[in-house]
Amino acid sequence: MPHQPQNTDSQEHPRIDELKSGVDSGTSSIENKVKGEAQEVVAGARKEVETVRLPWYRVVRGGRILLAVDIVMLVLFALLAWWVHVHPVLSLDVTITKEFQENQTPWLKFLMIAVSYQGNTWPLALGLIILATLILWLVDLRLEAITLVLLSSVNSLVNVAIKILIDRPRPTARLVDIIQGAGGPSFPSGHVMSYVAFWGLLFSFGIILFRDWRWWRIALMVVSALMFILVGPSRIYLGDHWASDVLGAYLIGGALLVIALWLYLFLKERGVLAPRREYSWYRQPRSHYRR
Repeated sequence: MPHQPQNTDSQEHPRIDELKSGVDSGTSSIENKVKGEAQEVVAGARKEVETVRLPWYRVVRGGRILLAVDIVMLVLFALLAWWVHVHPVLSLDVTITKEFQENQTPWLKFLMIAVSYQGNTWPLALGLIILATLILWLVDLRLEAITLVLLSSVNSLVNVAIKILIDRPRPTARLVDIIQGAGGPSFPSGHVMSYVAFWGLLFSFGIILFRDWRWWRIALMVVSALMFILVGPSRIYLGDHWASDVLGAYLIGGALLVIALWLYLFLKERGVLAPRREYSWYRQPRSHYRR
């Protein structure tokens, strides 16, 4: 009797289907676990931010004096801009720069270069803005995230416009040491303005949004304050800008920061983009991941 081959397909198919089903269920389980852990991390960050957030009525109180401060800063900047346009090289600027550059120790030079590095590397500067915006958005501080993006953008445009308008030449090697040269007009300092917008706003959020001294709040405020303060001296020390360029940048950058904070507090008082307490990441109810 001739041998008839057995039909093994019907026996193998169920095993293959079982393997596929096991792989699919395992993959789905891993994906669900990763999503669940991600939800818990973001939810925990939101909860921690929420517990130390100041009530809105206490936040708004500080906005009432900001406009008066802003007017003073704008007037001072306008006077300084007119003066340096008429007198591009000031003997006081030269004296201040030479005083700054007397100490040429390696550690100080390294520190000044390091402080200015963010402004010299536009991918890093842009990356920090994007990273900070994403973090603010993830912890449900949406109005704060949008404020950061808008202030940084407006700040850059204003800096370019004023540089073109005043058209002040930068320091030259004939007058001071040029440790790290840069091109383009000198007044006001673009580094200082961008640092005031970014680090100054983060520092302001650390003050007006939170009340408890958590480690992350302390770290945020310390780093922001150091970058805010040190960028001005670094620009003078490196010979990139005159002291009046730095002063002008602090004035106009500070004025833009004050305007942004006033608008932010105005919108916050009216509940614009208020935190969505009933929702968490992926727009799922918080009860979803508490189970």
